[in-house]
Amino acid sequence: MLLQRAWQGRGPWARALWPLSLLYGALAAARRGLYRAGILQSAHPGRPVVVVGNVIAGGAGKTPVTIALVQHLRARGLAPGVISRGHGRSTTDCRPVLPDSPASAVGDEPALIARQCPGTPVFVARRRVEAARALLAAHPLTDVIVCDDGLQHLALQRDVEICVFNDQGVGNGWLLPAGPLREPWPRPVDAVLYSGALPARTTAPAFALRRAMAPHAVTQDGAQVPLASLCGTPLHAVAAIARPEDFFAMLRAQGLDLAACEALPDHYDFDSWKLPSDKRQRLICTEKDAVKLWPRHPDALAVPLQVGIPPAFFALLDARLTSLQQGAPHGSQTA
Repeated sequence: MLLQRAWQGRGPWARALWPLSLLYGALAAARRGLYRAGILQSAHPGRPVVVVGNVIAGGAGKTPVTIALVQHLRARGLAPGVISRGHGRSTTDCRPVLPDSPASAVGDEPALIARQCPGTPVFVARRRVEAARALLAAHPLTDVIVCDDGLQHLALQRDVEICVFNDQGVGNGWLLPAGPLREPWPRPVDAVLYSGALPARTTAPAFALRRAMAPHAVTQDGAQVPLASLCGTPLHAVAAIARPEDFFAMLRAQGLDLAACEALPDHYDFDSWKLPSDKRQRLICTEKDAVKLWPRHPDALAVPLQVGIPPAFFALLDARLTSLQQGAPHGSQTA
């Protein structure tokens, strides 16, 4: 996208938008001040809250990190629950997300989390604290709440903040709309996970995040199809994510024949999308898109995105959660 390219430098487009970024920054600072003064209210659900978010517009890989955190916490013997806004859903209420919940009703990312983490309760609501309270009412043995996205959702108090960056880092370092930043950086967080180079001006403990495409695709029923077996098959690749070209590039790097690449807006619902007319082409997509495509096109193949997180990050997280369980005070708006 033109704007995303402009955000990587301080050229004419970014400079033309810079006055608007000053206004954006002033409004964001005023909002934070209202929360700190107690004029705008925040709340804590009463269990340790871990927020996985980012400070840049667009995708940074928060949901795969959330899934990895949930799997780690369960392996430790904890009982995590996940909350989210459910971006892109057609509903506005607070509701649980089941592995077979339609993405249109709960959001594509919560639907993917519920599918990837069976047995872990997932709830969505506009106000995350409402989702957390509903989750705890239904699953009172939950001992950790993981919030997928929400660094800027100050109505939810949190105990641990994890900021995820893609390989573009902080871009030109300016706030929206002149740059990619949703809020000034650096800002206090407990840990940074990053792809590519270490983001500029990072002061928190930082850990390199390895993102890679799985060597297989999955079918609707969970069967694995080795990507190597698809070499020579013409594929129609579709991606409705923040950075679709990354997905296409990963497929090409596997030696796959992409007869067509279709980039759609992030969280696209696929309601009006038509299957390619060329029947020789096999449909391949991201896992996030598959939860919306499979009800209509059950033959689609989804390629998982795998993330590798250093053990040192999990050691830091475990130490922080142990401290909270031993009686450290819960909650702050900005950590």
